[in-house]
Amino acid sequence: MNETFKFQPLSFSWVAIHPNPKGVIQFIGGAFFGSFPTVFYRYLLKALFDEGYTIIALPFRFTFRHWSVSISLLQEQKVLSQEIYQIAKRLNYPTEVYQNLDNYFWIGHSLGCKYIALLELLSGDRWRDILRQCNSNADSQIRQIEQGFMDSPDLQQSIKNQPSLLLAPDISDTQSAIPQPLAFIASFLDSINLGVIPIRKQTLCYISKSPLFNLTGIISFDRDTIAGSEQDRFKDEEQRRNSDVLWLIEYLKQGKFPLLHQELSGKHLAPLGIQFGNYVIGVNPLSQFIQRIQNRSLERVVIQFLDKLSMRVKQLDK
Repeated sequence: MNETFKFQPLSFSWVAIHPNPKGVIQFIGGAFFGSFPTVFYRYLLKALFDEGYTIIALPFRFTFRHWSVSISLLQEQKVLSQEIYQIAKRLNYPTEVYQNLDNYFWIGHSLGCKYIALLELLSGDRWRDILRQCNSNADSQIRQIEQGFMDSPDLQQSIKNQPSLLLAPDISDTQSAIPQPLAFIASFLDSINLGVIPIRKQTLCYISKSPLFNLTGIISFDRDTIAGSEQDRFKDEEQRRNSDVLWLIEYLKQGKFPLLHQELSGKHLAPLGIQFGNYVIGVNPLSQFIQRIQNRSLERVVIQFLDKLSMRVKQLDK
């Protein structure tokens, strides 16, 4: 079969359907760049397609209401799993992979990782209790979530057994979303309950009390000053406290499986890149702006991690 990497619009997403898929990758990027995932993350997504995955690129939607974005990803999965199945059937491609949601993977970059983490939290039976333990005003968030589910009554409210891979995870809140010179605006928005929901402190608490996240891997970058890095353990207390990567590494060490993490050379935007000949062109001229393909390791590590996560799914089923 001809494996042509080409995106087509489906529902609210862009989809590249593989003629002989071994799985489905649902990708959501970070703020701004994630709004155009088929452009800014093209080299990464093509490498995953070439490895045998159907790719769903979910455009980033900016809002301070992060629960609604996460639930919309479930709604999109429901629609796309049916539409992709019908297209593959019409093209005489294998369709079995689309009929079992356990064959679906999530990959996020930066803030996109937070949306995936919130989906993971909602996959357990105790999410309401967890929200109340971490938040004195949890009932308003619970109502938002329940309303989102009521709007799609047939929605599968879980990504259980769907592995997730977090690239430079940024558990962002209002302070992160608004530039530092305008920090007073972030504080004001939070004070009138118009800022990011849930905030970073709540989100980390939710994750810490969840028994899930057994199928989660992390790839970080050693010069990432936004999501942080494993190197933050050598820095002062404030930097350690503000490092999402370091926090998640310590948390995932307590999971059912050994920690699945690797730190690569680069900065926060390292996953972005477009291929020109034998080179990958990034977006940051101050950091690995041009790389020879043979020197770029991210895509190889991502593929290795997906294989390991797939094996862990099988182990959980035993």
